[in-house]
Amino acid sequence: MSVAAPEAVLLDDEKTTTFADLGLPGQVVRKLAENGVTTPFPIQAATIPDALAGKDILGRGRTGSGKTLSFGLPLLARLTGGRTERKRPRGLILTPTRELAMQVSDALQPYGDTLGLRFKVVCGGTSMGNQIAALERGVDILVATPGRLRDIINRGACSLDDVEVAVLDEADQMSDLGFLPEVTELLDLIPEGGQRMLFSATMEKEIGTLVERYLVDPVSHEVDAAQGAVTTMTHHVLVVKPRDKAPVTAAIAARKGRTIIFVRTQLGADRVAEQLREAGVRADALHGGMTQGARTRTLADFKDGKADTLVATDVAARGIHVDGIDLVLNVDPAGDHKDYLHRSGRTARAGESGTVVSLALPHQRRQIFRLMEDAGVDASRHIIGRGDVFDDDVARITGARSLTEVQAEAAANTAKQAEREAKQLARQLEQAQRHAAELREEADRLTARAARERGDDPEEAVARAAEALAAEAEAEARAEAEAERRREERRRQEEQQRRERKREERAGQDGRGDRGDRNGAYDRRGHGRRDGRPFERRDDARGERGERGDRGERADRGFRRDDRRPYGQSRRDGERGGFRRDDRRDGERRPYGRGDRRDERRPYGRSRDDHRGGSFHRGSGSGAGAGRRTDKPRWKRNG
Repeated sequence: MSVAAPEAVLLDDEKTTTFADLGLPGQVVRKLAENGVTTPFPIQAATIPDALAGKDILGRGRTGSGKTLSFGLPLLARLTGGRTERKRPRGLILTPTRELAMQVSDALQPYGDTLGLRFKVVCGGTSMGNQIAALERGVDILVATPGRLRDIINRGACSLDDVEVAVLDEADQMSDLGFLPEVTELLDLIPEGGQRMLFSATMEKEIGTLVERYLVDPVSHEVDAAQGAVTTMTHHVLVVKPRDKAPVTAAIAARKGRTIIFVRTQLGADRVAEQLREAGVRADALHGGMTQGARTRTLADFKDGKADTLVATDVAARGIHVDGIDLVLNVDPAGDHKDYLHRSGRTARAGESGTVVSLALPHQRRQIFRLMEDAGVDASRHIIGRGDVFDDDVARITGARSLTEVQAEAAANTAKQAEREAKQLARQLEQAQRHAAELREEADRLTARAARERGDDPEEAVARAAEALAAEAEAEARAEAEAERRREERRRQEEQQRRERKREERAGQDGRGDRGDRNGAYDRRGHGRRDGRPFERRDDARGERGERGDRGERADRGFRRDDRRPYGQSRRDGERGGFRRDDRRDGERRPYGRGDRRDERRPYGRSRDDHRGGSFHRGSGSGAGAGRRTDKPRWKRNG
């Protein structure tokens, strides 16, 4: 079956002015008007009537062309008035990323509330328990990523047997991210006879397989070419030298307006965002290595204007919809032309204009221009030479600003904030002083009344109270001054001690770290002992110095001693025996020339208690044959 059905609609011929003419429910039309949406986009005008009629839809259009309302509003209209069972949703929208799932739900939730339909987002990075609990209560429309939905179905918490309308949003991205096996597994669980709608920016081979397998006589609607080259979007390539890449990136990111910067890796996103923040640019990183809560907060800050620049990877940025992005900067080249088109689709959304700039190192020029050719876009080339990152072309195309200007603006904003805080503190001080004066007047009045009650002179009592108060204030001032003097003296002493310690450490390092000093032994780091004394070296085998003593001490205790006895001489003069005891009987010679044999040796296997002494040689008795191997081991005695 051919994908391009004969009922293909040419959008240029469609002339629709309002959503009411498309057949949508009145509540939805009124809610659209409240939100300022009165005129449908071309893809909406073409697909909504066919979707309301229950036909299968194949919509092709670039990101930002209005596809969400194209399938979302008919989905709501078709499910209105039905009854949903627990764990059995009636509508299913599959998206490739978490961010896109949340954005689809946020875009359709206001209109679902007007019709009494309940939404639930099922995606990774969020609590599965909350998702299962919502399905237990009943969910009309499920917006899900394939992986998390499959896990929930395997747990028995969800069934797709009642799904009447199924939508695949950004199916080409699912193909790029490897979700198609999971998508086909989920679509096989949906009963036949329902409505299927598939929306994609490009038509790949895998997408065609899905269309042929799951869509029945689909009506095809197409907005913009598959390459996504629109007249409101301009493409530029800046050829820069490696040393100029970071300054050019910072200068472009410092522009006024919202900017998305694309990099290749998660570490690259964090690194570029940190460099931009150090340069004074309000930038945040967004990538798949972040938790879902952090990704949601980062995207919310970017939408709310708390961050002007978003540094993102391809995976995290797919499906991001933020209004007012007029520049996309590719710091790292895209992997292929489809990734380039997805990146470019973050700008020039909803008919607005936008600019796409790619930085190219000299050796990357051929690769990037081939990528542009595959994407079907015509990009102009600009060479940034001689380190001039503020080239006229760069400033004209991107609105780049000098980092000095950005820092000056940041300093001015900080000064304004400090001035506002100073004014606020001055007002608070004035209020406190006024309140203190009122309390002092009240205290004087009560003091005078108390004096009158006692029969004393009120004026004299007030004067005495004022003198006491002045004396107390003066004492407090003297005490505070003395405390401040002591603190200052303590700080000076600590600083002096710190300087002396540093001076001693430097002096010690200079004394121990000289490799030419024979007395300055050192370890591998050039330091001495932990107690500050240098390591001592042993002298050579001639015994010029002691083994461990200092120079001049125990000079007779080297590795070799000159006064040791000759081999075989007794430790006591006149005795023999060498290193062993010589307790043999008179007239007995040493067997085998050994000098330490005992007369009584135990036979093999006998204990020392029976025969004192011991030897590794077996035999008994004394005389010439003592100590010879006359006995055999037991295991050799059979012979």
